[in-house]
Amino acid sequence: MRVAMLAAGVGTRLGMGEDAPPKVLLRFNGQTLLRRHLDILAHFGLFDLTMVVGHRADAIEREIAALGAQERVTTCFNPDYRSSSLLSLWQLRDVLRAGEPVLYMDGDVLYDWRLLDRLLSAPQADCILIDRKGELDLECLEVRLRGGRIVGFGKGLTLEEYDARAEWIGFARFSAATAERLAAAIEGYVRAGRVDVIYEEPMRDVMLDTPDFGCADATGLPWTEIDFPEDLRRARSETLPRLVDLPPRYE
Repeated sequence: MRVAMLAAGVGTRLGMGEDAPPKVLLRFNGQTLLRRHLDILAHFGLFDLTMVVGHRADAIEREIAALGAQERVTTCFNPDYRSSSLLSLWQLRDVLRAGEPVLYMDGDVLYDWRLLDRLLSAPQADCILIDRKGELDLECLEVRLRGGRIVGFGKGLTLEEYDARAEWIGFARFSAATAERLAAAIEGYVRAGRVDVIYEEPMRDVMLDTPDFGCADATGLPWTEIDFPEDLRRARSETLPRLVDLPPRYE
């Protein structure tokens, strides 16, 4: 399985200024978020990560070298990282077309390793990770379900025919065939000049066109997506103390 991650954004909503580090370099108990990602991936035997970089790419490269992870991590640069997250996703096309299953991850999530276990052990070949918490804020990427099937995926949904709501945690697992279809869907947006949309739109198109696309439920496990100063505060004061140490690595 290949792993693909977006880590190109400036993170302006954190209010830390243009010289702020990329969010994957934020530190929690002395460890960067990138190191935490790599440790958790290694626990599951996943050593092939492709990261899309942009803002302060040089700093990310230095951290990869400091961690001795050059053989595990490949970076690709999105020159349009300030204007288009969809073009960041497009940088992953070779990974999506490699003929292997793909684990997709947003880079700005602090999470317990058991979330990834839920996703990787789900029975469906194609699956997203969700949290069915009660309140959903306007910034979250919402998932709407009917009869257990995904019928809505996005922000500001108006769909009324559903029986459950959840938040997408930012992780997904794609079979080789579905990863190829996702690459084709992204290419369709790029060729049509629709690069100003959020990157999740081609993901939505593929999900809604896949009848057995599943959801792995991580409700109750600690995680935080880091977009705003309040998210960072919550990550350090609430999420971090609840994280469970990794068990011995799978052999």
